[in-house]
Amino acid sequence: MKRCVVTFICIATMTSFAAANSPDSQRARYCAPLAVASQAAGSEAGFVRSYEHGDDESRLPAGLASTAFVYDNALAAIALIACRNVTSATTIGNALSLAVRKDRTFADGRVRNAYRAGPVGEGPPALPGWWDDKQKIWAEDAAQDGSSTGNVAWAALALLTLHEATKDASYLADAEHLIDWVIANASSGNGFRGGFHGYDPQQVRLTWMSTEHNVDVYAAAAWLFRVTDKPKYAEAASEARQFLERVFDVDHFLLGTKPDGGLADPSMLALDVQLWPWMAIPDAPAQWRSALNFAATHLAVKAGFDFNGDRDGVWVEGTAQASLAYRIAGDPLRSAQLLTGLEADRTPSGFLNATRAARVSTGLSIDPTKTEADFFYFRRPHLGATAWATLAATMWNPFIGRKVD
Repeated sequence: MKRCVVTFICIATMTSFAAANSPDSQRARYCAPLAVASQAAGSEAGFVRSYEHGDDESRLPAGLASTAFVYDNALAAIALIACRNVTSATTIGNALSLAVRKDRTFADGRVRNAYRAGPVGEGPPALPGWWDDKQKIWAEDAAQDGSSTGNVAWAALALLTLHEATKDASYLADAEHLIDWVIANASSGNGFRGGFHGYDPQQVRLTWMSTEHNVDVYAAAAWLFRVTDKPKYAEAASEARQFLERVFDVDHFLLGTKPDGGLADPSMLALDVQLWPWMAIPDAPAQWRSALNFAATHLAVKAGFDFNGDRDGVWVEGTAQASLAYRIAGDPLRSAQLLTGLEADRTPSGFLNATRAARVSTGLSIDPTKTEADFFYFRRPHLGATAWATLAATMWNPFIGRKVD
């Protein structure tokens, strides 16, 4: 009788553990925090703040306290569609659409790299900023005020995902405006340049080209061509793909090009650059997938992946990207291992920390016109990391807008 009781308890415990770690339970743990954050951002249109303060902070630094990065918000909107929560996704999508249509300075269809978190009204969405008491001025961040080509393309991908889910033609029209802006302002004829940086009204054109940005443009332009059949989008996708072919080097992808057009330093590695090209292009050459093995060899750390080759810690967002990449590559076991490991990074709000260590380096500069490696991720709850983990948990490919087969 005692053996039966013990066995029953063991079976019940195992059943409970399995239920808590089932795909449905895992998806719910990721989807719910995004829904809560979106609802808090506004009832009709709003941006979600990208970071919450970390355990060792009483508040965020001034430069992040009101910041909702477009990339993070685009990811969150897509992830909410993957969660089948169209209502919450629409809150962010409406904010993106308003940003496309109205800007405080420009009238050309661009979006900025970041906006002020919270509800968006009828006027131009406000940009992030803070009062600098020492200088007695309202301060803004030049990088946040700029328009990165990749961020513009991600906003388009979010709007295209919303169009697919809602059939609302306005989302499609706004996505077209965004990629039309990219074609008109970032095309070199041989790939897409970085975009614009700096304060209004005079901004600096970025002449370097990013592998990551060209993946983003390819995905959005190819999607637009599928929907509209307009040749200009097929041409844009072709230009971006040719650039990706140029930067593939035997078994991995280079970061992109320098401002003068020469290929980037081959010692500068980035995880997303190894994953996104073949995730975004279903008919990519088979050898492109060797970049996943390259990443496992050169960028992996214990229990995850680093941003770059110095292996100074787990980059949570990138590890979630790798989980989805392994799923696409047909390795669900490795995918599940990485995703399960990210439970260690969950915070009380449900968001995942951006890093597991106190800080992770990228080797990149905050100011895209400079080369100083001062861009770091810190151990703070992060919307982008949580959104990518949600995409992995829902097995949703954001580049093509559907669940992984």
